[in-house]
Amino acid sequence: MSDEEGEEVGDPLFADQDPIFARKELLHVGHVPEENRIVGRDEEIQSVADEIGAIVRGDPPNNVMIYGKTGTGKSLVSRHVASRAQNAAEANGIACGVVYVDCSEADTETRATRQLAMELKRATEYDREIPTRGVGTMEYYRHVWRILDDHYDALVVILDEIDKLTNSNILMQLSRAREANKTESYIGVVGISNKIQYRESLDERIDSSFGHRELFFHPYDADQLREIMRNREDAFQRGVLASGTIQLCAALAAKKHGDARKAIDILKEAGELARRNDDATVTKEHIRQAQDIAEINRVEELTSGGTIHAKLALYALSSLVIVGDEGTYSTRQIYERYEQMCDVAGFEPVTENGLYKQLKEQAFLGVIESNKTGGGRSQGSYLLHRLVTDPRHIVKAVRRDASLDDLPTVEDLSSMEGNRNGSQSTLGTSR
Repeated sequence: MSDEEGEEVGDPLFADQDPIFARKELLHVGHVPEENRIVGRDEEIQSVADEIGAIVRGDPPNNVMIYGKTGTGKSLVSRHVASRAQNAAEANGIACGVVYVDCSEADTETRATRQLAMELKRATEYDREIPTRGVGTMEYYRHVWRILDDHYDALVVILDEIDKLTNSNILMQLSRAREANKTESYIGVVGISNKIQYRESLDERIDSSFGHRELFFHPYDADQLREIMRNREDAFQRGVLASGTIQLCAALAAKKHGDARKAIDILKEAGELARRNDDATVTKEHIRQAQDIAEINRVEELTSGGTIHAKLALYALSSLVIVGDEGTYSTRQIYERYEQMCDVAGFEPVTENGLYKQLKEQAFLGVIESNKTGGGRSQGSYLLHRLVTDPRHIVKAVRRDASLDDLPTVEDLSSMEGNRNGSQSTLGTSR
């Protein structure tokens, strides 16, 4: 239909304006906001800047490892500081590059170096073809060294979720590149992990070569989360957010995990729910529904990189909580239930000490809490474990793994509640 006929232009299938969102990119996980939108991370920003800041003056930067739970601003701060360092270096006449590599996707040395080479090629006028397949890892390194020597004085490489790499040789290659005369450029590496034990997995030779500093990011508190949420209000159309929704969203996130990323996810999902329901406003009820969805997704994300036995350990504790009437359980109690679950799912159980290590990792991730009890003189002290999140969310998240979908559902477990004396045998034959 033409304008001349005075009729509307456009496809009526699509609305000209989103009724809920105005700037949805503000709620995107990879979005790096302006400095005034970064909340409660001034000290962390300064700490990262202290480690890589020498690059601005044409000096070699330090390598740094940043640890912290999901949603504590590790990636956000790293990308923010690296971008500012790049701008400051260029203002001083120093050609500085920044490359971000998500190791959950580029999870081998070859994939990570290929992405590194491709990103550098895109940012420069490098005219050589870089094959996407059919060549070895060292060929990608050679492209990286050539691009650096042709175009850069310095480079900051951010390796996010570095613990997902199948091996850590890239750390030695990058940290020793100048010393080994591979390139004249200085290279600073920022590694990011939510696994505090990552350093223990490093080969001693690589650990020594990397020579990094370690920084730890703590979860956001309720006040910080409220401010983070308020800084996302303009992601929505004016008047769409009902009174109290921001406060509820922040309070739920603070109570559960202090995870800003998930708080933002809850807010976005609440908006999506309102839009799907043709609701004009985002209400507290939308926030509560979105929180349930986000929590299941969060648990699945936290456990996705873990072993089957980590998932079975979490499931075992969750089933005890649902079927039983206690909030905390000892490692021995969880192990007995875990052995039953291994039998149901068809896996050989690890030792009780192996299960303890799995629980320790989940405690660091914030899925459970583990506290030592005084016990009695005859008992001695032992650990008691409790869930930080709803056991139903954990059961649903764990059963999303195709190899564990034989485990009892939330409904199965709930039906066993009240029949606790017989629950052990029932769980053992739920396949």
